[in-house]
Amino acid sequence: MPMVVEITRLVLGLLIALFHRPLADFVMEQERSLVVLFRSRGLALPPLPRTELVHDVYFAGGIFIALIELARIWSMVR
Repeated sequence: MPMVVEITRLVLGLLIALFHRPLADFVMEQERSLVVLFRSRGLALPPLPRTELVHDVYFAGGIFIALIELARIWSMVR
């Protein structure tokens, strides 16, 4: 059973890396909506990060998760 969990996490990391652009675009759109809402109510917020930066962060996060899970699977097999 623990191996199923590790493989599921590996697949999740790979899916995040594969679909990093639509995922990041969706999250950025939600953040933009929240920023507009808060700014209309008078709350000063810092500017949002660039879209390219967010794409890179999501891709790196997905690859990082996949690499960690590969190392964990490898250590469980050995």
